[in-house]
Amino acid sequence: MKKYILNTSENIQFLKECCGTLLSFGHNFPSPGGGSYYLGDDGTPWKERPRETWITSRMLHVYSMGCMLGHEGSEDLADAALEGLIGELNDKENGGWYAGLTSDNKPLPTKQCYAHAFVILAASSAMLARRPGAKELLDEAIRIYDKYFWDEKLGLSVDTWNTEFTELDDYRGINANMHTVEAFLAAADVLEDEKYRVRAGRITDTVIGWARDNDYRIPEHFTSDWKPNLECNSDKKDDPFKPYGATPGHGIEWARLIVQWATSTNSLTDEKRQAYIQVAEKLYNRAIEDAWNADGAPGICYTTGWDGAPIVHDRMHWTLAEAINSSAVLFRVTGNEKYAKDYEAFMEYLDTYVIDHVNGSWFHQLDRNNKLLTTVWPGKSDIYHALQATLIPYNEQVGVSIAKTLTK
Repeated sequence: MKKYILNTSENIQFLKECCGTLLSFGHNFPSPGGGSYYLGDDGTPWKERPRETWITSRMLHVYSMGCMLGHEGSEDLADAALEGLIGELNDKENGGWYAGLTSDNKPLPTKQCYAHAFVILAASSAMLARRPGAKELLDEAIRIYDKYFWDEKLGLSVDTWNTEFTELDDYRGINANMHTVEAFLAAADVLEDEKYRVRAGRITDTVIGWARDNDYRIPEHFTSDWKPNLECNSDKKDDPFKPYGATPGHGIEWARLIVQWATSTNSLTDEKRQAYIQVAEKLYNRAIEDAWNADGAPGICYTTGWDGAPIVHDRMHWTLAEAINSSAVLFRVTGNEKYAKDYEAFMEYLDTYVIDHVNGSWFHQLDRNNKLLTTVWPGKSDIYHALQATLIPYNEQVGVSIAKTLTK
C-alpha cells in the first residue's frame, strides 16, 4: 500500500494523522503540580504510579513541538510540564531533579543522568516554542549536568548519584550517554554553541570504538573504570533500562544520532563524514540482521546475546520507532533503496500490530507472537518515541534536531 512507502503523499498523510492522534492521546498527562502522570492504555492517568522526571521532560519536549505544529492545547500542556520541572520535581535543597515523586509526594531516590539529559532536551525544545521560563530551565539543567554528570577528561557522562549528590554509583551506562548526545545536539542547535556538539562527538567516537571491538553490537553496561560488564543483569534480562546483552534498538538509534552529528559538524571533511555514515549503516544493519523477523514472526526482538541470537523476544514500541527513523534517515543520506524497503516494512508492521486503532497511541510491548504484553511496559507511559517517528522521516535537514526544524 502506498501509505507505507516513503516519500509518497499517502505516507506523509498517514504520519500526519498519526502525529495528531498521538498528541491528542497525551492531553491528560499533567498532574496539579505539572509532573507527568504515567498514562494508561486509553490515556487515562495512572495516578498511583510515580510522576517521573524523564516522562515529564519528554512531555515538555513533544508538546513544545506540538506548539510549533499548531496542535490545539499544546501551549498549556507544555507550560504545565515546564512548571513541573521548575516546581515539584526540582530539588530545591540539593539541586537537580528528583527521579520522580510518589503518589503521596515523596521523592524517589537517586539523581539520574538519563533524566537530566531529558531535561536539557525538553528545555531546548521549549525555548524554540518560546515558552516562558524555558531559557532559565535550560541554563540550570546544563549547570547541574556539567557539575555532576559530565566528565570532561573522559568525554563521557557518569550515571547515577544519590539524592544529595554526595555518593556516585559505580555503574556506568551507554543509554544515558546516548540520550546525552541527543540532548547536547539539541542544545547546540538552540544555543548556537558548538561546545555541545563537540561533546556529543566525543561520546560518539568512544561508543563507535566499543562497537567496532564487538562486531557492532554495542556494550551497554560498564564498571566505574569503564570496563564492559557484558554479564550485567543476566538474572533480569528484560530490565526496561539495563537489559542483559545487546539491545538492537539502541544500535538502530545510535545510527541516526551518528548521522545527525556527522552531518551537522562543519569541521569534518566529506571523506570523514562518509566514514561516520558507513559506521551508522553497520550499526543499523547489524541490529536489523540480528533482531528483525529473527524468530519466525514479524517484529524486532528487544535483546540478543553477543552472538546475535535473540534472548528477550518481546517487541518494544520504541525500538520500532527508532527503526522507522533510522531507515528513513539512512535512505536520505545514502540513496540506498534497501533502507526505503525497510521503512516500508516497518510502516506496515506499525499499522498492523503496534498502533492501537481503538484507544489511540501505540502498544508499548508485544510478545513474540505480537500479542499485548505488560511485563515491562504496561500502559502507554508517554508519546515521545512514537511522536518523533511521525516527524523525523520527513526531516530533510538530517543534521538538525527535529524540534529546531519546526521553527518558522
